[in-house]
Amino acid sequence: MNMKEPVITIRNINHYYGKGALRKQILFNINLEVYAGEIVIMTGPSGSGKTTLLSLIGGLRSVQEGSLKLLGKELFAASQSKLVQSRRNIGYIFQAHNLLGFLTARQNVQMAVELNQRISQSQAIKKSEAMLGAVGLTERVNYYPDNLSGGQKQRIAIARALVNQPPLVLADEPTAALDKQSGRDVVEIMQRLAKEQGTAILLVTHDNRILDIADRIVEMEDGLLTRDAKNLPANNKVNFPVSDHH
Repeated sequence: MNMKEPVITIRNINHYYGKGALRKQILFNINLEVYAGEIVIMTGPSGSGKTTLLSLIGGLRSVQEGSLKLLGKELFAASQSKLVQSRRNIGYIFQAHNLLGFLTARQNVQMAVELNQRISQSQAIKKSEAMLGAVGLTERVNYYPDNLSGGQKQRIAIARALVNQPPLVLADEPTAALDKQSGRDVVEIMQRLAKEQGTAILLVTHDNRILDIADRIVEMEDGLLTRDAKNLPANNKVNFPVSDHH
């Protein structure tokens, strides 16, 4: 894959729920690009279509109209098996950490490694412990989720999402259940790891306290995406087509 090529390229996406007279359009002519190592935050009111768009990018729903490329591969009209393959390139972080309570921190992360790769168990353990170290949980690798704080659980979820060094992480309200300090810690870990690994992060949030970690902020309203060019840092090396700034 060409480094200049976006991790995600979305062109003219429309999406509908329901059939016949009940059919309702949810997304209108969405265009978006996200590049390697870039953190894009998507904001907007509930019901504006953010989670629908995230589920299309994540290969959890089929693209109905328009073009959606992940790592240069078209997902429009992709078979279920193609969608499953594309999901292997993505780390997911949700509002609820979705950890398995009967597994330790390490085992929760290790499961993601073993799902994704032909890798020996000892290597999987090493990778999992190293990743938990990167999110500051070296002392907690053998703890069960019930004995950890909300912020610690969310760090395990980040470790699990990033352990396979995916080119893309999709995060849906990752700080919603956290207090201010834990939320800040969690997004700063994501930011650091994104820059170190070159992972693109698309993060949906209502949390105004974390907007400053974004390279770019896009806003969704009533199924329309509006780019907020004011948040493009002066040193951003990505050159968008001129039309995007107007």
